[in-house]
Amino acid sequence: MKLKQVLWLGLLTICLTPGELPVVARFLTLPALAQEQNTVSPEQEGNLAPGDAIVEVESKQAEADKLLNQGISHFRRSEFPEALESWQQALVIYKQIGDRKGEANSLISLGIAYKNLGDYKKAIDYNQQSIAIAREIRYRYGEANSLTGLGNAYDNLGDFKKAIDYHQQSIAIAREIGYRKGEAASLGNLGNAYNTLGEYKKAIDYHQQSIAIAREIGYRYGEAGSLTNLGIGYKNLGDYKKAIDYYQQSIAIARDIGDRESEASSLTNLGLAYYDLGDYKKAIDYLQQCLAIARDIGDRESEASSLTNLGLAYYDLGDYKKAIDYHQQSIAIAREIGHRYGEASSLNGLGLAYYHLGDYKKAIDYNQQSIAIAREIGHRYGEAASLNNFG
Repeated sequence: MKLKQVLWLGLLTICLTPGELPVVARFLTLPALAQEQNTVSPEQEGNLAPGDAIVEVESKQAEADKLLNQGISHFRRSEFPEALESWQQALVIYKQIGDRKGEANSLISLGIAYKNLGDYKKAIDYNQQSIAIAREIRYRYGEANSLTGLGNAYDNLGDFKKAIDYHQQSIAIAREIGYRKGEAASLGNLGNAYNTLGEYKKAIDYHQQSIAIAREIGYRYGEAGSLTNLGIGYKNLGDYKKAIDYYQQSIAIARDIGDRESEASSLTNLGLAYYDLGDYKKAIDYLQQCLAIARDIGDRESEASSLTNLGLAYYDLGDYKKAIDYHQQSIAIAREIGHRYGEASSLNGLGLAYYHLGDYKKAIDYNQQSIAIAREIGHRYGEAASLNNFG
């Protein structure tokens, strides 16, 4: 049996989507006039006096808003099942009181959560529901962000043509309504799609446009993310000096604004640049720094990703037992938080490590588990990578 050593690269390179988490935060920052948009259902009108009906709606509105914000807190700590529960409860209440905008925002939040869990089909379903509502009530801001969510989900599924189309639609709306932060985010996501297609110069151009807007509006989080993505573009062109410089600029901004999540992501990409240069010890050092931050801030998804990357680094150093240990730790976390994509990626790495230890039965078993998950979540690239490992 011949080993082809095709790894899932989705976890190796972390392409930041500038604006994705801020988009969630902005959706969940309650508008001052939100309560004025509430409607009272016929049932409420029939059972309550007008004053009581308003109080009842306001009470339910406050409860839904609280659940929505709770979801953000859980999401930022990678507590995805808890975030989903909060957002699903908020969705039910918004439907009860007829708050269509709140309903759309809850659906968008659920779509982002499922995308981060690797359940891209559910992410697409929720974003399509939110777009339908946004268009019905002419909520252009929500429509733009739902289109971004669809683009990111299709990008992860490997359908780059659809991803690009949705990102372009989102950019058009963002420009129409003057939503500069959304425009910067969508330009960055468009760059990520072209990067995956191998059109690195086009990707770099979009990331530079994104950085220009981020700097113009003082959006430092977006600037840090775009600098990281720009670094990825130059790394793919083989210009590691430029790539490392952009990563370091991103880290400097992240530390300046106290954005530990972006700092961790940039450290990961810095480590992966050295990984590509064959300097595995330096790569491991940066990946360990990322792991420490992830654990410090309670970011379980980033922790799992860092463990997977460390497993791959030790795999290339020939330390297969250590590689297996890191992949097993990663799988445990991925299963705990329901991150199917991460689980599949680590199972793939585990199979390769066991192959090199001569345990072919285990290698094939883990590889088949990886393929099964890839098919379940519709990740065609991951399925192809696992199918090509042994032949």
